[in-house]
Amino acid sequence: MSLYWPFLLADVIRIIEYSSAVVAVLILLSSLDDLFVDAWYWTRRIYRRFVVEPFIRPLSVQALYQKDEQPLAIMIPAWQESDVIAAMIENMVSVLDYRRYMIFVGTYPNDPDTIAEVERMRRRYKQLVRVELRNPGPTNKADCLNAVVRAIFQHEQMTGTEFAGLILHDSEDVLHPLELRFFNYLLPRKDLVQVPVVSLERHWSEMVAGIYMDEFAEWHAKDLVVRESVAGSVPSAGVGTCFSRRAVLYLNSEGEVFNTGSLTEDYDISARLSAAGMQAIIARFPVEYRVKRETFFGFGPEKEMRLSMPLCVREFFPDTFRTSYRQKARWALGIAFQGWQYMGWRGSLANKYFLLRDRKGVVTSIVTVLAYVLAVLFLVIYFGSALGFIPQRYPSIFATEGWLLAVLAANAVAFALRLAQRFYFVSAIYGWEQGVMSVPRVVMGNFVNFAATLRAWKLFLGHIFLGRRIVWDKTMHDFPESEAFAHRRQRLGELLLMWQAVLPEHLDEALALQSGQQQPLGRILISRGWLDEETLAEAIAYQANLPRTHVTEHLVREFRDLLPLDVMVRRRVIPIGRDVSGRLVVAVSSPLGDKALEDVRVATGDLPLQRIARESEINDGLRLVAGTGRGFEGASSPPLLGDLLLEKGLMRREAFESAMEHYRPDVDGRIGEYLVRCGIVTSEALAETMKEQQRRLMLMPA
Repeated sequence: MSLYWPFLLADVIRIIEYSSAVVAVLILLSSLDDLFVDAWYWTRRIYRRFVVEPFIRPLSVQALYQKDEQPLAIMIPAWQESDVIAAMIENMVSVLDYRRYMIFVGTYPNDPDTIAEVERMRRRYKQLVRVELRNPGPTNKADCLNAVVRAIFQHEQMTGTEFAGLILHDSEDVLHPLELRFFNYLLPRKDLVQVPVVSLERHWSEMVAGIYMDEFAEWHAKDLVVRESVAGSVPSAGVGTCFSRRAVLYLNSEGEVFNTGSLTEDYDISARLSAAGMQAIIARFPVEYRVKRETFFGFGPEKEMRLSMPLCVREFFPDTFRTSYRQKARWALGIAFQGWQYMGWRGSLANKYFLLRDRKGVVTSIVTVLAYVLAVLFLVIYFGSALGFIPQRYPSIFATEGWLLAVLAANAVAFALRLAQRFYFVSAIYGWEQGVMSVPRVVMGNFVNFAATLRAWKLFLGHIFLGRRIVWDKTMHDFPESEAFAHRRQRLGELLLMWQAVLPEHLDEALALQSGQQQPLGRILISRGWLDEETLAEAIAYQANLPRTHVTEHLVREFRDLLPLDVMVRRRVIPIGRDVSGRLVVAVSSPLGDKALEDVRVATGDLPLQRIARESEINDGLRLVAGTGRGFEGASSPPLLGDLLLEKGLMRREAFESAMEHYRPDVDGRIGEYLVRCGIVTSEALAETMKEQQRRLMLMPA
């Protein structure tokens, strides 16, 4: 055996060399494809910079506001999104500088947590509609979106409103305030408008999450621009895509708008619109973002800076190897395999070229990792020869075949250009530190793509030969907390207008009344029928970032002994239980002030956890514990005596609040008699107000 093993080893080395030659050629072919896109992009950019741009007037923000608002519909598919959907909707409604839009969220009957969150938002936002699918989930995203589209058409029939565009978003998206105005400006001239998608910035050390920063920064700034320029088509990214009414009606006439047989329904729908001759664009409109950024990899000071970049959709992408390769496997399966299956190679020569470019990844991602393996083997061979462990070998084909060295040199140059391109586009958005980190992240990205490709091959072949069903491979989402709560500090009136909960003229009249009355704005709006109590409670909870609750007669009776009666009455607090750690949970109609919190702390030994309830529920609870009520009356419950005195302007709020600081029910008796003794109101005013309260009580349904 010792006689033959050197020859056997030499044969193995020869096989490795031939394999390396094949891999080098395949990499070169793929590199030439990339170099063509690079050359087209930079040539076009230079040409437009010096020949086109000096003679065109750029689109201004003012032009967006000059066009009348058209009705727009936002579609959000939601399967197991209870962790993020509420924050996303809150942020969306908070930031969008647009009024004529509706949000349609598709949910599944077997996803109660997501349903509960969407319903909570629906009670808060009048422009939100929840669409429940007939089939339990998960089906796939296309099926969910088709149900949403049907609900939109039904809404149009019921209201007589025709939406000019349908906009696709996911439950982790962070939107720009001008997004809808930008779409509105381009409709109905464009049939598919795609704004860039970028990853929210991650820490420089997060290698997997950083892959998405790198790839989307380059794809949506360069590759999609070239695709539109060469082939006249733009694939939807699945978010930040606006379809014109004409496009949706055309797709609906073919059957279902979204192809339920594809896991990448966004890619499929773009191809169908392109085949129908409809115009699609990647729209880049420069805006400013304010960002906070670490400098010198965290060793320098944190800086707040204004960043000019195209209006885009931002989101967090997966940050672990497993979640990343599973998501990318779904993309590869839908784009490469199902795209080939459903679309074939139709279209112009330019379109066929980009289809090939889309699908080559299911081969090149494997070839790339194979190249890493071969490189390691060559290092082993080199050091083995240098140390004398490999006594004999055939002459290397890289020494005898000069063209192979030329291929390797070309690949090295192409790889260097690839890294330079990546550094440029990443640095333009995230700074030079992230640009530097994009270089090692290329290697990490190759291994993620390799694992994704193997999974895609496995799923596709299992579907073809074993009949296994391909289902929606769920990616768990995160939403940035800073974005979710950045807009809570709005005045109540501004918030209600943003939610479209009150009419501007009603708010103006209520504000005028408030200046002459000593009662809260919300109570004035409710007393005149311009606002419902549920929306007011939601708005107060939103402002204070406190959970909502509902007070019931059972809760009041069960937990009334957790607080002294005088504290409940004076501070308008209802105890509704304890949390798992034993802390008191109280229901309030608005957040407690410092004095009220101190009162509760002194009475119970700890600060309470607050939950926002309807004011009528608090009133009914206080009447029940004081023994003056006939039960829970709900929204029809009349105001408390003190509130009614304030409403009629018969006492000053400051004097009332000062008197209530010292009120003790067991000593001072009824509140009205106490206020008369304190000189806050007259006995005549009290009698008149009690008659009014009794009159309202008699008007209530039995």
